[in-house]
Amino acid sequence: MATTMVQMTKDELREMIETVVEQKLLEMLDDPDEGLSIRGSVRDRLLRQKQAVAAGERGEPLEEVTRQLGLE
Repeated sequence: MATTMVQMTKDELREMIETVVEQKLLEMLDDPDEGLSIRGSVRDRLLRQKQAVAAGERGEPLEEVTRQLGLE
């Protein structure tokens, strides 16, 4: 038999809402590309970019960006 909201306790209603919100957030934040493969050329380019960032050849430090945006 289905329970109406009027018959629910506060805790039961809270738990139901938390469950629904959690499910929706997982749907929205889940990686839609998970499990898919990428072309070798794309993978190689991403690895080169990652190495360039790690070596300081690419990108800007967070402190510099926040200073430029006046977010210090």
